[in-house]
Amino acid sequence: MENTQEKRKFNTYDIVLVGVMAAVVFAANFLSIPIGDVTRIHFGNVFCVLSGILLGAVRGGLCAGLGGFFYDLTNPLYAAEAPLTFIMKFVIGFFAGLIANRGGRQGKKMGSNILGACVGSVSYIVLYLVKNFIEQYFLIKNPMPTVMALLATKAGASLLNALLAVVVAVLLAPAFHTVLERSGIWRKITK
Repeated sequence: MENTQEKRKFNTYDIVLVGVMAAVVFAANFLSIPIGDVTRIHFGNVFCVLSGILLGAVRGGLCAGLGGFFYDLTNPLYAAEAPLTFIMKFVIGFFAGLIANRGGRQGKKMGSNILGACVGSVSYIVLYLVKNFIEQYFLIKNPMPTVMALLATKAGASLLNALLAVVVAVLLAPAFHTVLERSGIWRKITK
């Protein structure tokens, strides 16, 4: 059976929206509450999820990945990990967008948005904790009890970030859709 739906290419509106949402992800990362020297609660993941819901898998993933990548470049503690951050944040937007936009839903169905936000956020948590385990145990050579204590702290903060991202992004999505539709941009990015 032939696929009658052809893939849509990036247009100028897509490029601009990816840039704008990447900038929002970048800026939202600065809105944070540090938890010791180990981790933090922040709003960056809210907009990683929202980007996926609004713009779909690839575009949402690009927003999330680029925003996180450039945020990491602003901090010497994170700069070396910026390429890895691009991949891990891309995953949030990609899965949120893939699920929220499947079957022509266009990120407008609450249930699909919640599921997409959860899958994207949980996927990120798994990648983040695996990365930290490898780094702490194999590269830094910390003893296992130290690694597990560190991972427990990071897991707790990551779960709070995920909960924040799911709740806030899903609540903001309808308002953002309305703005995009009323401005005429929605028509130009979904045709």
